[in-house]
Amino acid sequence: MDRDWWTRPSAVPLVLLVMSLLIIVVGGTIRISDAGESCPDWPQCFGTWTFDVSVDEQQQFWEDNPGHEDSRGIDHRYSTFQIFTEWFHRLLVAVVAIPVLLNFVMAKKLKETYGDRAVKVSFLAGILLICQAIAGAITVVLDNVDWSVALHLSLACIWASVLLYQYLWMRICEGANWSLLKTSQEFFNQHAKRIDSMAASVFLLLILGAWVASTAGGQYNQGCSVGFPNGWPKCNGDFFPSVDGPGIMVQMIHRTGALLVGLLLILSTARITESVRRDKQATGFKTFAHMTSGLWSLNVLVGASYIILAKLEEFPEWLSLVHLVVGVSSVLMAICASMLMRLSKEISLESSEE
Repeated sequence: MDRDWWTRPSAVPLVLLVMSLLIIVVGGTIRISDAGESCPDWPQCFGTWTFDVSVDEQQQFWEDNPGHEDSRGIDHRYSTFQIFTEWFHRLLVAVVAIPVLLNFVMAKKLKETYGDRAVKVSFLAGILLICQAIAGAITVVLDNVDWSVALHLSLACIWASVLLYQYLWMRICEGANWSLLKTSQEFFNQHAKRIDSMAASVFLLLILGAWVASTAGGQYNQGCSVGFPNGWPKCNGDFFPSVDGPGIMVQMIHRTGALLVGLLLILSTARITESVRRDKQATGFKTFAHMTSGLWSLNVLVGASYIILAKLEEFPEWLSLVHLVVGVSSVLMAICASMLMRLSKEISLESSEE
């Protein structure tokens, strides 16, 4: 009888994957709470190791450290909740370092069962965590400049993807009997690049969204105005607005990118679905394609609702967080399909050689 999931060694990278997603969600909460600079120094927070920093203590810190001036000015103050979100985010990254190290030690200890690949992947996960911490420090030092925010999110998604790969590989070594592992070579030859393109496109769209959300301190979210239909699906009342300002340009780049990615996902999903009718073992890949496209569709609705339900200078920021979560989910869904495509092809080739 198969062991319960929490007793398998593969549960370790799975738990780490969940923790990585929690870190991403907390990072999104920081952004929607406008708390990206609420701990102006690093690794400390206002020169302390706690988050309970009073207004007077913040004032004293600015006086003692004029070089850490907030982008909103030296008179800007943060609430305890804002400081807590940034502090908690850093704490999670520090705490997760311990199980990441244990994950590597476990992989080395069980090398005979899971092979050298698990060791290398677990080591890469540790390196990426360090890179993620460095990117976080850069984001703080540069006062959340747009490219640093996009880099921070990119590394977080890559780190989560590496943990996902380790989990999938270890489950296969543990004897997971997934039907898609028996997919034909013909299906791989037809759709490997297509599935890779789906993963790459949704990942690029996510990073583009992070850039839009952080450019000019997030002020470009009102570049196309708000409400229905002038703010969405139109932009300032036009489907093809005059790009006479950076806010409109940024908004239209994001919307055009979402449209192009959607067309790619829909067409790719249709082709994969057609092939699955001839190769029933590949049904799992069809499911991944449909779920990726479905999450993209849902995120378009969430993004539209963010604009439609907004008032100038007052946006429903909780929808922005949902937008991030759904976007990350679609990325991991597509990346998981791409990884399984490669692993399935590898196993299929090994089986045919035997």
